[in-house]
Amino acid sequence: MAKEESIFVEYFGGSPLVRILNFLILGKDFDYSMTEIAEGAGVGWTSFTRAWKILQEKNAVAHTRNIGKAKLFKLNTNDPTVRKLVQLHWEILKEETNKFLSKKKVELEAT
Repeated sequence: MAKEESIFVEYFGGSPLVRILNFLILGKDFDYSMTEIAEGAGVGWTSFTRAWKILQEKNAVAHTRNIGKAKLFKLNTNDPTVRKLVQLHWEILKEETNKFLSKKKVELEAT
């Protein structure tokens, strides 16, 4: 069974960068190791490291703590651009949910 894409990924494409951002936005209250982020986003390691470098350069991710040798990271919600991206993510989700519910309501009224 194929994994269903999130609305955010549908809008912006399935690039590793978009998939990683989607994963981090959905789990923005938690911190993860780089391996957990790559696996959770469904991105291969080579693609992940390329995209991760960009996210670090843009200050979109923040190191939170170390557990043993593992470094944990989370979305940098202190960055104004990241906050706007999170807001956009939820606005898209809200709009698409409203469209879906309106369509279902029309379908139910037609039956």
